Amino acid sequence: MRNMEIRTIVLSGVMIALVAVFTLTIRVPFALTRGYFNFSDVGVFLAGFAFGPWVGLVAGGVGTALADVVGGYVMYAPLTLVAHGVEGFVAGAVARRIQGVWGMVLGWALGAACMVAGYFLGEAFLFRMGVPAAATEALTINLPQVVVGGIVGIPLVLALRRAYPPMLHWGRPRACATP
Repeated sequence: MRNMEIRTIVLSGVMIALVAVFTLTIRVPFALTRGYFNFSDVGVFLAGFAFGPWVGLVAGGVGTALADVVGGYVMYAPLTLVAHGVEGFVAGAVARRIQGVWGMVLGWALGAACMVAGYFLGEAFLFRMGVPAAATEALTINLPQVVVGGIVGIPLVLALRRAYPPMLHWGRPRACATP
């Protein structure tokens, strides 16, 4: 990424803020594992689908981790950084490779699987919550969260593209002339 454009850096910063706001705006705590349901995945999928895998990675990871720190869930921030960052990258990469709605649907499914699996493994083994507690959270918080993220995120991206067609080219690398 040595030829990263200023636009990509700015888009990443704006999307980090947007993901953090989506994460912090509506939170429903879950007592068993001390996690919470939120709308972060709407922003993660929006970033990845609209602006590509690298913006999805940075915005998904940093935006949600920042929200964890600000919102009082500091212990989750490293796990969140990785799980949501990988989710945004995978979703964006698949949608970039397979154009159109089906690419976004497949990116949503694969990105969601990465996020849910990342949290499951992290909570079960890193936080030593055990498999039953981590599985309960995966089924009651993380899975519904990514379902809502895709159901809202995909139509949102499509609406934004219709409203502002030049957005299709934002976040895409341009061919660079070598000296």
